[in-house]
Amino acid sequence: MPPIIEISQLGFDYPGFRALNGIHLAIEAGTVTALVGPNGAGKTTLLRCIAALEVPTEGTVKVAGFDVCESPREVHRRMGFLSDNFGLYTELTVAQGLEYAARSQGVEGYRAIRQAVQRTAQRMGLGDKLELQAGSLSRGQRQRLAIGQSIIHSPQVLLLDEPASGLDPEARALLTDVFKSLQAEGMSLVVSSHILAELDQYSTHMLALNQGRVLEHRALHATTTVSRKIRMEFSHGDPLEIVFSGNLAEQADLLATYVAQGERTGQRLVSFYPVNENLQNSYLESLRAQRARSTS
Repeated sequence: MPPIIEISQLGFDYPGFRALNGIHLAIEAGTVTALVGPNGAGKTTLLRCIAALEVPTEGTVKVAGFDVCESPREVHRRMGFLSDNFGLYTELTVAQGLEYAARSQGVEGYRAIRQAVQRTAQRMGLGDKLELQAGSLSRGQRQRLAIGQSIIHSPQVLLLDEPASGLDPEARALLTDVFKSLQAEGMSLVVSSHILAELDQYSTHMLALNQGRVLEHRALHATTTVSRKIRMEFSHGDPLEIVFSGNLAEQADLLATYVAQGERTGQRLVSFYPVNENLQNSYLESLRAQRARSTS
């Protein structure tokens, strides 16, 4: 299957400032990509270029096979975009806001629009809020309404810039469930956020930017291999972490070996468990590695 997003040698300049420099990557369909990096790294500019809202200085961006500069309307039909400072028509009801979004995204026909409004409201947990004005909703409900307006036309790609900004833990948890559901239905998401612990819960890939360049782009959790990190802690001394590539029977043998060794040496094994990859640690390690290369 071809990538849903293809970017080649992308560059973007603001007056006196190079925001993106030689971005080259491909994003697979059906993935959730965590877009991370420090302030000023180029995350929002990259999202706006993918969304055909900015014209690159150089390079190309394709979404679902369509060039964003040559065919922006085709890209918009296949994409939803939520900016970090989204706006709603606060005097419209939830139903009216969703209907307006459906019509503006090309959904045609009274029945099709009505079905899209009902389906989207239920998906976003707003089925009982349809007659309420958007301005009367809580922050989390407004956020979900904005996302609903972005996906009412069932896009292939959804771009979100700081979608959980200002939300309480319960509202963030609800958003996490929404994103997981969208991915399960085959939608591809690119989510920029500073809340890396939240991204950890649903992201399949990490795209780290720094100073307008790709720092790292890779899958977060290997699914095609049994390779994993094992952490062992002992009755005294430092813990030990190893990368282990055996099957479960071989893992059991490894555990038995360390238990037996501890009985002989007195350094008994007190815990033995796999370590799941942490998005924040992965990003910080990538950043440290880049700084080490730049100073060497």
